[in-house]
Amino acid sequence: MEFPAEPFRIKVVERVKRTTREEREQKIIEAGYNAFALRAEDIFIDLLTDSGTSAMSDNQWAGIMHGDESYAGGRNYFHFVEVVQRIFGYTHVIPTHQGRVAENLLFSTLLEPGMAVPNNIHFDTTRANVQANGGLALDCAGEVAYQPDVEHPFKGNMDLERLERTIRDVGVDKIPLVILTITNNSGGGQPVSLENVRQTRELLNKYGIPLFFDACRFAENCWFIKQREPGQQHRSVLEIAQELFSYGDGCTMSAKKDALVNIGGFLCMNDGELAQRIKNKLILIEGFPTYGGLAGRDLEAIARGLEEVLEEDYLAYRTAQVKGLADDLTEHGIPILRPAGGHAVYLNARAFLPHIPPEEFPGQALVVELYREGGVRAVEIGSLMFGDNGGKPEMELVRLAIPRRVYTSAHMSYVAHVIGRIWERRESLRGLRIAWEPPMLRHFSARLEPLS
Repeated sequence: MEFPAEPFRIKVVERVKRTTREEREQKIIEAGYNAFALRAEDIFIDLLTDSGTSAMSDNQWAGIMHGDESYAGGRNYFHFVEVVQRIFGYTHVIPTHQGRVAENLLFSTLLEPGMAVPNNIHFDTTRANVQANGGLALDCAGEVAYQPDVEHPFKGNMDLERLERTIRDVGVDKIPLVILTITNNSGGGQPVSLENVRQTRELLNKYGIPLFFDACRFAENCWFIKQREPGQQHRSVLEIAQELFSYGDGCTMSAKKDALVNIGGFLCMNDGELAQRIKNKLILIEGFPTYGGLAGRDLEAIARGLEEVLEEDYLAYRTAQVKGLADDLTEHGIPILRPAGGHAVYLNARAFLPHIPPEEFPGQALVVELYREGGVRAVEIGSLMFGDNGGKPEMELVRLAIPRRVYTSAHMSYVAHVIGRIWERRESLRGLRIAWEPPMLRHFSARLEPLS
């Protein structure tokens, strides 16, 4: 499609409130300079996350009315399983109320203290769930993943030499699984190639280590494979997805991303004994295995969303909207991580604010200014998110995560305009310090204060 306009019409609109700069200044002070603590009603354009923020289709809303709320064996569960198995191909499908629960169920079942989980790059809840269960979260992406200015079609790829070195250093018996995050969120929403997935599988076969996917943005990853990987252009996104998942032993999924729903997730695997152990735990903390903490109507919406997300006119529009914002910013000299990812544009806060050192949280300073200047909410992916417990992240980024089927091109132009205004006076921005923080996942609830 030469001009990938929205492949849908807007039936319902939601009013958003405009605020003054003075009002926003007061609200960010009250929030402890943490965008997570702002009220949603005080945000004009909310790019905090693409998780659970999609606009559902009329087809999905129709499915809501077909919800079977039986405690066990509701019909929506069986439709949900049928769709998941058709796409992902795994034998056992376990619903959960969101992705981080799937992660916790998996890691709390498999991990013992001192074990390690390699990944291309762990995202925040994945890393935290590994660490909370006594494990070591190890990142094995290639060096190109940490070079924001370098153009590469598959910056999310696993570095196979680094992965094998990690396996040998840690010991095979201390690695219960390896994870591939598709697309690689912490690395800028960058895809993993099908060839890299194959090679990762071959390497792990040498050591008998299972491969799981963090599959929450699988459709966007498979679309990039179709567009960028030689020999894949003639295949459907569904066919690519089916082959990709055939190289794995299971996956975790936050359905709040590429299933186009507001709540839900699941965990898949081929190992029946492992699935039973997880179901036993699921009953204790989430609910019966045919609902897993969700209403029947939620399972139906997920099933329908998983089918819709594979529509290629939608994926063309989706990735073009993200790229359009990235191109607008690049045209004005604003530093971003290139190329554009599947779900977000990532500002390179280190290059945007070189006068603010990492210990003063340049990314968070930019997040605060985005809200002050234009009521735009974003999230820092840098020293605040990953710098606790002595961590030193490779990059200082600000993620502008674009909800699916929610904002128009005019909204994206407004976001670019706001960033451009900040860029013109970037040297006036100052850093922040932490006034209070929790012991884990501090970026969600820490309170900060400005440095003089």
